[in-house]
Amino acid sequence: MTTSPTPVAADVVAGLAALPVANIGDSMDRLNVVDAGIQAVWRGAAVAGPAFTVEVAGGDNAGIHAAISQVPAGAVLVVNGHGVTDRALIGELIAERLRKVGCAGFVVDGAVRDVGDLEEMGFPVFARSSSPAGPYKNGPFRVGVPIALGGVVVTPGDVVVGDGDGLAVVPAAEAEAVLERARRKNADESEIRRGILAS
Repeated sequence: MTTSPTPVAADVVAGLAALPVANIGDSMDRLNVVDAGIQAVWRGAAVAGPAFTVEVAGGDNAGIHAAISQVPAGAVLVVNGHGVTDRALIGELIAERLRKVGCAGFVVDGAVRDVGDLEEMGFPVFARSSSPAGPYKNGPFRVGVPIALGGVVVTPGDVVVGDGDGLAVVPAAEAEAVLERARRKNADESEIRRGILAS
């Protein structure tokens, strides 16, 4: 299993969570922004935390079941589902199990279901689509390895941040520097907006 050599401090994760994803993306030269096809499945969902990664066969969630007991509290379960959208990889039952172990949210390049229940639970989920069709459970899968997510490489421990605009992935080794730049970007934009309103 690949792990981040230096876990990102909780206050850095919290700082990134407090900023718009657009500012974070701009602070990484507009790189490491996930394909816009992967979005929050319910309005107002937001997520931030170190990535716990899984790669699964398209339409198969055996790897997600295997990962549930391994997800650290506060982590975001990030799944490369290879963009398959005709089989949902999680619904409210897996979401409840993830929430119970302290998972901060779920991100998948694939489909989910039970969107109304996920919203009612307040469990943050980002996906490429929804589908009522359930998954297969045959494998294969890989847990805790670098994966692809909507055109971005996600290494275990990288910080995944999502809001109504979409998702960005902050490499763990760059998290503090990105946070500093993103805070400056946010302050600059706030000042420009105040000037517009005052003119």
